[in-house]
Amino acid sequence: QTSNLRFQLMLSVQILSRTFANSRQLLVRRTIASTTRVSSLSYSRYQSSSSCVMLAAAAAAAGAVTVHAMRESRTCNCDASENLISLQPGKITKEKSTGIFFPQLVNGMTFTGCGVRVKWGFIKVYAVGTYVDPIAFDYVRHQGDYEIVSALLDPKYPRTIRLVMNRTLSNEKFVNALVESIEPRMNGEDLDKLEEFKKLLPPGDLVSGAVIEMTIRGDTLLLKNSIGGVGAINSIVFCKAMCNIYYGDDAVSPDHRDEAVQGIKKMNK
Repeated sequence: QTSNLRFQLMLSVQILSRTFANSRQLLVRRTIASTTRVSSLSYSRYQSSSSCVMLAAAAAAAGAVTVHAMRESRTCNCDASENLISLQPGKITKEKSTGIFFPQLVNGMTFTGCGVRVKWGFIKVYAVGTYVDPIAFDYVRHQGDYEIVSALLDPKYPRTIRLVMNRTLSNEKFVNALVESIEPRMNGEDLDKLEEFKKLLPPGDLVSGAVIEMTIRGDTLLLKNSIGGVGAINSIVFCKAMCNIYYGDDAVSPDHRDEAVQGIKKMNK
């Protein structure tokens, strides 16, 4: 009887061992199969994501080539002898002395000419460009240079004056130099507007490439500073003085003034 019990016990142990071994093999197989499916799925996703990345890179490269081609084909030097002004929305113009680019449209107005502000005869401080309302200047553009300059000196003719820094300069030096030019042209009137103007430019530096835009409409000058802040000066005296700085007989950039005049004459409505 004892031998019989031992035999049954050994048989049970063998059966349990085989069952455990089979279960372990089955578990291992399922684990391998699951891992294989996950790996396959991950690889498929990797291939898909890699394809997306490659497509995105190709698109970006194509875009860069397109932009470069557009710049090469639609860029002209701001030179009175050969500069052709047109209303092509994508056209950009390069100021010949600084190499700074000006887009064709700014604030809904059309580019007419550019130049450079030179200090002490050799320091190129910033490039300046003029944008005008083609409808407002439609009648004047058929007149002579004198009539066009008179319109540019009149704030009632809307325009945007775009300044792009060619070198780094502190806001304080920039605004003080501009105020020194404006004040004598105001003939002692509305001088409090000069302090308002100073507050529109934030402290700090105007780095090379920084942009300032001044849009003049009648007695209002809207200024967009280099960090995107916008403020207004309401004074016909101040607006006339600002126009005189850039279009008067003693303009800070005579080339810019002359280019703007020629550009208006060639402009289409």
